[in-house]
Amino acid sequence: MTVYGDLDVSTITSKPAGRQPIVTTWANGPLMEEAVWAHVRGEVAEGRQAYVVCPLIEESDKLEVASAEETFARLSSGDLAGLRLGLLHGRLPSAEKEAIMGRFRAGQLDVLVATTVIEVGVDVPNATSMVILDADRFGIAQLHQLRGRVGRGTEASTCFLVTSGEGEPSARVQALVDTTDGFVLAEVDLELRGEGTIMNTAQKGRSDLKLASLRRDRELVAQARESAFAIVDADPDLADLPELRDELALFFDEDDEAFLFKS
Repeated sequence: MTVYGDLDVSTITSKPAGRQPIVTTWANGPLMEEAVWAHVRGEVAEGRQAYVVCPLIEESDKLEVASAEETFARLSSGDLAGLRLGLLHGRLPSAEKEAIMGRFRAGQLDVLVATTVIEVGVDVPNATSMVILDADRFGIAQLHQLRGRVGRGTEASTCFLVTSGEGEPSARVQALVDTTDGFVLAEVDLELRGEGTIMNTAQKGRSDLKLASLRRDRELVAQARESAFAIVDADPDLADLPELRDELALFFDEDDEAFLFKS
């Protein structure tokens, strides 16, 4: 929105006090997934807790991805048998969701199998492991938010990005493995998704700028913004700059002006 010139950017470069480092690991295939569950069992044996996040609530015939309900049943009778597991997703009644989260916060559950309902607003310092199944189904921002549910206590934490494909990890997964810096991840996300349009509502994909790029030419955009302020502050109606008025009239019609000023 800085492009419109009416907002400044405030940059917060430090993490909240007390946050612990989070080691992020890509786990691909059955053998690596077995190691993930062994790690979770080890953390629970040390008195700590874990999240397991799935992209779906229930099984789908159209998508071959893990569901929370199927994963809960599979882990309860398999890799995490004997541990205290809870299931949390958006279709549960509010009272039941609150009760399950309350049990997890109180340490009455070892592992919480959930959908992305835990993406924000969940703070359990004793949780040190985050397992995200079918991680390549999530976007970078969502993966970063989910990862932020751990590393909130006194112990170092681990995030496992579990996939089942062949070859190398996706660019999104690799970005999460490479860094925990939200600013770097935002740049990668912008590169992968596209910056969208300035004079329209598309939030991703190809830009409608002919030559410039908001990502590549960020410093030039900032200089242009400063110049625009200087020009408009000195001459709000551009009375002394008829050539510039003509250029604006050429490039911006009434619909464009309405779009810029509607908010």
